[in-house]
Amino acid sequence: MADAPERISGALVFYSEFDDYTVWKHALRAQLPQLRVLHASEVADPAGIHYALAWKAPAGFFDRMVNLRLIVNLGAGVDALVGRADLPAGVPITRITDPQMARMMATYVLFAVLRHARDIPYFEQAQRRGEWAYRHPRSPEEIRVAVLGLGELGARAAHELQRQGLTVLGWSRSPRRIEGVDCHSGMETLDAVLAQADILVVMLPLTPQTRGLLDRERLLRLPKGAALVNVARGALVDQEAMTDLLRSGHIGAATLDVFEREPLPAGDPLWAMENVLITPHLASVAIPSSAAKQIADNILRVSRGDAPENQVDPTRGY
Repeated sequence: MADAPERISGALVFYSEFDDYTVWKHALRAQLPQLRVLHASEVADPAGIHYALAWKAPAGFFDRMVNLRLIVNLGAGVDALVGRADLPAGVPITRITDPQMARMMATYVLFAVLRHARDIPYFEQAQRRGEWAYRHPRSPEEIRVAVLGLGELGARAAHELQRQGLTVLGWSRSPRRIEGVDCHSGMETLDAVLAQADILVVMLPLTPQTRGLLDRERLLRLPKGAALVNVARGALVDQEAMTDLLRSGHIGAATLDVFEREPLPAGDPLWAMENVLITPHLASVAIPSSAAKQIADNILRVSRGDAPENQVDPTRGY
């Protein structure tokens, strides 16, 4: 349990339509017993809110929280927070960097990539046809996997992939070094990385610079039949172009955890595609029991007048 001061001023407000408020409240109170934790629907006095733990809060949510001192994004991606008009000036935003989230993401990516590397979608379709359709397995080193985005989660995933003997390329905005991974950086190298990707894994943050980055032209640079795995944000990819290319076979298969609109509308053609696996944005989520310690530590730091850790740079969007 964190060493709490005698009194922590103000309360914490919780907002998320996807996460369990009661579980988070108990996890936070286990770390900071004196912290008042309120659901957004319970807030009678916004001026009494000093801390916020939120995921995709509605517009205007922070408007009257004039004494807000810390915003904790309930997840890794902060695109829904930066650039909002209702944020009080100077209030730090932090993201959760729970090691459990990195492990969870790495296992999802590992599952998705190995599923494509072993041609499992091909055999799934053959099973539905009642057909014994043999396809000889490829040697792992012959399969080139490109990971776009080498932050904490992307770097962990790339490391795990190269441990499987796959040939792993990495791409990021600024130079990175990861043992066993052929790292590239800068926009001038992106097209060349895409052209080598038998399996493309999208793990970039969503920023004004990356929104729509994988448009039709860039998706066409993938080798014919390449697989696509998106565990980052749907808006990074031109979904209409991706759907067309999945139909034509230029993109052979896809594992998609994120979409331009979430939930994915019931009539979207992606639902019916045999070469697409859809999951509901769960590749990596914050685990209350492990993430609460980091959140509590940052609340204590701010209450002492110190800067929080894992702070987001709003100008960069991550």
